[in-house]
Amino acid sequence: MLLVVSDTNVLIDIEIGGLVGSLFSLGYEIVVADVPFEEELRATHADLLTMGLGVRSLSPDSVARVAELSNRYRKASRNDLFGLTLAEQEKCLLLTGDADLRAVAVAERVEVHGTLWVLEEMVRQGLITTAVAHAAYEARQAAGRRLPWDDAHRRVDEVACDP
Repeated sequence: MLLVVSDTNVLIDIEIGGLVGSLFSLGYEIVVADVPFEEELRATHADLLTMGLGVRSLSPDSVARVAELSNRYRKASRNDLFGLTLAEQEKCLLLTGDADLRAVAVAERVEVHGTLWVLEEMVRQGLITTAVAHAAYEARQAAGRRLPWDDAHRRVDEVACDP
């Protein structure tokens, strides 16, 4: 099973789009770092734990790495860097919708994907239809979430056309 570290904004986007069940049906083990979970998710999104979300801690060396990265990359938040460092520690991919974190992941050679990729995976695996994906994007847009909307809709349609 593929291990995937997610930042909190991807999880919130998926929840707003009504696709949490599909996310945890992808066949991936999806985890978040413990500090961002406690600070950003526990109060309002703790139900994700019962749906399949895992929470992992960083090793002491990885915590030191967060401090190092915080000094080097000032635009990425500390909690985002916890996620990146957990992905490094576990040698797995990172999910993020944050442009600054994505830039750090690329610079640090951590495989990174975003919300669009997650929905495309759901369509590829037949967990949702393109209509459901489009509706999820519309719900997120109505909730004030940010994505490249035209690109998101186009990419879902392209995935559905792939053989």
